[in-house]
Amino acid sequence: MSCSSRSFDAERRRWLLASAGIAALVAATPAGASAPVDPPAEVASAFSPATLQGSGRLRMFGFQVYDARLWQASAAVPAADWVTVPAALEIIYLRALKGGQIAERSLDEMRRQRELAPDETGRWLKAMQEFFPDVQPGHRIVGVVTPESGMRFYVNGKRRGELREPEFARLFMGIWLAPQTSQPTLREALLGRMAATR
Repeated sequence: MSCSSRSFDAERRRWLLASAGIAALVAATPAGASAPVDPPAEVASAFSPATLQGSGRLRMFGFQVYDARLWQASAAVPAADWVTVPAALEIIYLRALKGGQIAERSLDEMRRQRELAPDETGRWLKAMQEFFPDVQPGHRIVGVVTPESGMRFYVNGKRRGELREPEFARLFMGIWLAPQTSQPTLREALLGRMAATR
């Protein structure tokens, strides 16, 4: 194989992993939990009690990309309308990814639910580019849904920003929870409909 071919293949692999971003294009598997997991401080401070509804691990071409956890308030998050109750999505990265690519991939996944207006596209992409930094293994991004208000984002426990648009919150959470998600297995795991096994 020529040097240029190896370089192309390496670049292609990097692009594929980066395009996974927050939601990839391959099946997810549930993440195992051998012991109870405490909610992160930013979730516990947003609503209490905070209960783990479900969790899953995303793998792509044999690579582990991230673990995801869906936290809920006292009532289970309704699958049909997840912005009506306090909830939070926690992503724990297992690979390095670029923040800008995470934002762009998130927007692409939101488009699976409905067509986005040009003003929404520009406004939401700009906000996510500010919210999502480059991540390394072990970094955490948490999005907390505030019913009828929008979402707050935290990176490694520190508040990163807020977008007070309920429709953004609905579509963003829908990346994982909407029937149109590209990750139906992960959706089932997050909604607690699948046993958590490695």
